[in-house]
Amino acid sequence: MTDALLPNGIKDAGGDSSYFRKGCNPFAQTGRSKLQNKRASLNQQIIKQMRMRAGAENLLKATSNNKVKEMVLLELSYVNSNLQLLMGQLEGLNSSVEVYQNAHETANIPLIALGLKETKDMDFSTPFKDFILEHYSEDGSNFEDEISDLMDLRQACRTPSRNEAGVELLAKYFSHLPLIESRFFSPTRQTGIFFTWYDSFTGVPVCQQNLSLEKASILFNMGALYSQIGTRCDRQTIVGLEEAISAFQKAAGTLNHLKETFTHTPSYDMSPAMLSMLIRMMLAQAQECLFEKTALPGIRNQFYSLLKMAQEAAKVSEIYDQVHQSMIQTPIKDNVPLLWSTMAQIKTNHYRSMAHFFVASALLDHQLGPSDDEDQQEKTLSQVYDRIPDGRSPLDILKKKDERDRIGKAHIRKAILGHEEALRIYSLCHNNQMDVLEEILKASHQRSLHKYSENENEDEFTDYMEAPDIISKTEHKAEMEVPATTKVKVTDFFQRLGPLAVFSAKQRWTAPRTIRLRPEDRDLGFTLKGETPVQVVSLDPLCPAAADGLKEGDYIVAVGDTDCKWMGVSEVMRLLKDVNEEGIDIQVVSMMESNPPMPTKSATFCGNLPKTYSMICLAHDDDDNNPKARKVTKKPSFLSWGLKNKLKSVSTLSLPTADHSGALPWNKPCPTFPSSSSYNNDSALY
Repeated sequence: MTDALLPNGIKDAGGDSSYFRKGCNPFAQTGRSKLQNKRASLNQQIIKQMRMRAGAENLLKATSNNKVKEMVLLELSYVNSNLQLLMGQLEGLNSSVEVYQNAHETANIPLIALGLKETKDMDFSTPFKDFILEHYSEDGSNFEDEISDLMDLRQACRTPSRNEAGVELLAKYFSHLPLIESRFFSPTRQTGIFFTWYDSFTGVPVCQQNLSLEKASILFNMGALYSQIGTRCDRQTIVGLEEAISAFQKAAGTLNHLKETFTHTPSYDMSPAMLSMLIRMMLAQAQECLFEKTALPGIRNQFYSLLKMAQEAAKVSEIYDQVHQSMIQTPIKDNVPLLWSTMAQIKTNHYRSMAHFFVASALLDHQLGPSDDEDQQEKTLSQVYDRIPDGRSPLDILKKKDERDRIGKAHIRKAILGHEEALRIYSLCHNNQMDVLEEILKASHQRSLHKYSENENEDEFTDYMEAPDIISKTEHKAEMEVPATTKVKVTDFFQRLGPLAVFSAKQRWTAPRTIRLRPEDRDLGFTLKGETPVQVVSLDPLCPAAADGLKEGDYIVAVGDTDCKWMGVSEVMRLLKDVNEEGIDIQVVSMMESNPPMPTKSATFCGNLPKTYSMICLAHDDDDNNPKARKVTKKPSFLSWGLKNKLKSVSTLSLPTADHSGALPWNKPCPTFPSSSSYNNDSALY
């Protein structure tokens, strides 16, 4: 079973491709599909527990019997306990970072991917058929194929493949939604269709009758899919790293587009605060991949190269520190998996320590020689520090070996302390999925210890000077990139209803009327204008057509048995010019004046809304296929839960890897940046 898209055999009516595509097999036993199936199961269990809790709370308010109250309180505590357990399991699924990584022989630092939001099956058949009959005065059964195509496309979007074709699938459905909204969602009436999506972090269901939630959720899944594509890339090659960088930047751009476009989405995982944090996390991972791309060919063991890499590593550390600070803010910290904030904190310390290691190597392994450009080295070193302690100047550090060694050792001590802090934080995270990360942290720690032992002099006085901070700087900053696939050209499924500019849910029409045309002296008694459909103008009030009920401003929708909603004036006149003495029947419709639109109920059912809304949703069985009255209340009460030898003779340096064979000593340079061989899973498939 592969992770590719397959044709479903349904033809696009003149579309940009011969078919639209199916998603992955939902029954494929791959790591990613198993994860999504577990997520869907947990979502169902959560909503059932919420129904029980809502019923218990209502009973508690309604009864005055103390014994009943005691029993209800006991049941309520049991339900809340179950909810806490289910939320913990959902957090565990969000912490399953290993499923999304690329399987490789050597070690990569794991990256975080977002899981896809889950939704319920939708049945558009009855509501759309009824609307077509009532609003467009056509037989809804004639549009069964179009409705089935739409439902198939939506179902496929629940299991998109983890590649650009999967993103294109989501983008295609997203581009269809405005067309569907214009056709079937009137501002003056409700369709009875409830769109239900589950919060990616809490599993809390949210329902809406309008399409805003549907559009926002599809955009969220596009961003999540880009993040999964980024973590899947082979980061041991330049091409793979470039693909990962692009994917994470597109993930950030898509989520930012969601944040700016849908500002009042009721689901918390799409709130502005949460989206801002997710955007920072995607950009941080893109910056991390940019650093890996620079380090992949090997870091030249030269003064300038080492200082450059030190500032690049400091930049990665700085961005991850910003991510961690946003993750620990309330209420984000109550919804984000603990593993995510732990990894952000670990990477903050890891890359900061790496920056100090590079500066230490530049100062300890290299001395200012007669052939070196003294001014250039002084300028480069001064740009690394925002301040130098004790009134020292960069030139003093470069020229005086004692000062150079002293500050170099201070940097290596700070690197050791930082690596030890990263290992300490890792030890507090009870997660056995990040063995690769632990190996890389230990390797970095050992390399710093080795560097310190090489330069330690037992005879000298121990000086615990504090190393100055390193200014972060990068030549290639990760930027948000809005992918072009957020808008793709699609063909309207329901184009047979007529041009959307005229035949939409906002317009009100009379039922089609049949007019008999009998030309007198080859004159029909009116003229036509417009593009599609054509409109009657300059009507002679004394002509037979006017007597038969034709009005000025009517739209001609059929001539005889020929549908002419999409015909222009010349084509319609061609049908009418050969009318014989017996005449021909035409069908016309008249546009009615629209009543002032009544206030549209949002029908949004989530936290802190009146019980009259939530009870409707919770009263329905989740297995019921009738989607007309599914409304959900989100309770805020359970959203908070806790959780080397000297390298003078070596031309390049590399970052530590997790070597499972034990053949590589930590003090031996490795030509490539790490990736992992421990990911022997089938996460490449859905």
